[in-house]
Amino acid sequence: MSTATQKRSFSAALWDYLTTVDHKKVGILYMAFGAFFFILGGLEALIIRIQLVKPENDFISAGFYNEMITMHGTTMIFFAAMPILIGLMNYIMPLQIGARDVAFPFLNGLGVWLFIMGGLLMNVSWFTGGAPDAGWTNYAPLSLQSPGHGINYYVMGLQLSGAGTLMSGINFIVTIVLMRGPGMTYMRMPLFSWTTLVASILILFAFPAFTIALFLMQFDRMFGSAFFDIALGGNSIIWQHLFWIFGHPEVYILILPAFGIFSEIFPTFSKKRLFGYTAMVFATFLIAFLGFMVWAHHMFTVGLGPVANAIFAIGTMAIAVPTGIKIFNWLLTMWGGSVAITTPMLYALGFIPSFTIGGMTGVMLGATVADFQYHDTYFVIAHFHYVIVGGVVFGILAAMHYWWPLMFNRVLNDKLGKLEFWLFFIGFHLTFFIQHFLGLMGMPRRYWVFLENQGLDLGNAISTVGAFFMAAGVIVFLYNVVYSYVKGEAAPQDPWDGRTLEWTVPTPVPFYNFKQLPLTRGLDPLWIEKMEGDGKMKPAEPLADIHMPNNSILPFLISSGFTLASFGFIYQLDGPVGRILIYIGMAFAIGCMIIRSLKDDHGYNVTKEELEKEGA
Repeated sequence: MSTATQKRSFSAALWDYLTTVDHKKVGILYMAFGAFFFILGGLEALIIRIQLVKPENDFISAGFYNEMITMHGTTMIFFAAMPILIGLMNYIMPLQIGARDVAFPFLNGLGVWLFIMGGLLMNVSWFTGGAPDAGWTNYAPLSLQSPGHGINYYVMGLQLSGAGTLMSGINFIVTIVLMRGPGMTYMRMPLFSWTTLVASILILFAFPAFTIALFLMQFDRMFGSAFFDIALGGNSIIWQHLFWIFGHPEVYILILPAFGIFSEIFPTFSKKRLFGYTAMVFATFLIAFLGFMVWAHHMFTVGLGPVANAIFAIGTMAIAVPTGIKIFNWLLTMWGGSVAITTPMLYALGFIPSFTIGGMTGVMLGATVADFQYHDTYFVIAHFHYVIVGGVVFGILAAMHYWWPLMFNRVLNDKLGKLEFWLFFIGFHLTFFIQHFLGLMGMPRRYWVFLENQGLDLGNAISTVGAFFMAAGVIVFLYNVVYSYVKGEAAPQDPWDGRTLEWTVPTPVPFYNFKQLPLTRGLDPLWIEKMEGDGKMKPAEPLADIHMPNNSILPFLISSGFTLASFGFIYQLDGPVGRILIYIGMAFAIGCMIIRSLKDDHGYNVTKEELEKEGA
């Protein structure tokens, strides 16, 4: 291929992704930028662990350490884990329910660019005087007193990305409610699609609380109001309530899709139907419901009183029941099955004990009196990472290996995958298991240094070694991706002998997904056809024209306008330039939205003749 041809093909691909509203390409954008931020957050974690490898270390300064722990937590939660999961939902869920697209393709495109711009905006703070430094929870009044613009970047970056996430949640709910394929009743939906629906409902109800908190913080920081400033009559505890009313459901926004991923992997590699499907669906809803009733267990030490503490302690312990139902159902799915130990299955098997430990320590933290001892120690750090890494990150890595052949037409190398798993699994437990004991010995979280002769030296050294094992696992995964792209063979259509509809489409997946929408005859519809038919899905409609939406550059332009206005808000107290940026950015974004509303854009048809020609 000539250099000019390569440039044209690159330009065409870049323009395609800048303008795409195809749910699969939007999903890849989410996953690609989520992976970028995951690596960024991982590097921040390594810097934190290097600083804590020995007593009284001076690898980085105290102020820079505060920026590191803030950006690590914020990046991993908001810009890595959640976007990668939303990317998987975008790509997989419409295929699983037999839909050709999501309900609102334009909003889908706008959502991904708002997330990307929000993440990039927050990381610009590193180069403009300092990153946010009040912790990923951004507690007032510390966040009000932080000098510079770091907290302003936190507020505006999360406002942008949060708006995109809210759009995705609404989009997924409407897609699942209104666009399921013929025969795809609710109780025939795969568990991953169920958890997408329930996580989206959580997004719909949880994110507005955080949006309000960010607006109030924005007014306090940028307009001189006093919502959280105690000296001016505000109440800093209100920030904690608003943050955790969002923050605890956020944990389930992350973990429920991971549960859905494992609920696809266990049946596939056990060659058995998921045990207790109905119980799993209802347990998912119960977890979501209880998730809104436990937020104040993060606030046992603020003085809410014994009655409030007791109520939230009971709610915290109750949530272990539906989670336990899921774990026993996964174990019973494997019982008597023909279990194949592939890389995705290894992550699923490693997840069960890891997440169970996280759940057990969660119940310990839910015991109000004991929490006064655990609170703000490394015990909490260990618990949180056992839930998020042992649950969510294991789920993400399992999903990458499981659905990679569908998304990228390559099967990742299984030997490299198993090496990656063992490096990551051993490193994870080395890093965080010892932190339970560091916490019980009194090591506070968020501290820049610890002193000599406190018995903390060996535990911290082991934890740092484990972090580098995890980093090695991630490097092996990245090498595997490159290796499979360069030397790997094209993946077969159904490499795992799957059970659900996403394995019925050809690879690469056509932009319209299905030429003819498939007829779903029961749970695990592809498996039913393999057992009772010829192994191919029966079409539920005759071959006919397919209506598809047009690509558009407007989502990218609208998000760019809001990003420009966000810079203006961050700097509007510093002079007229900030206010000018607000006017220009808002006018540009609103102008693009008006153009969208006036534009006669009804999409286009892929004709029956074109479909027949592609089939030939």
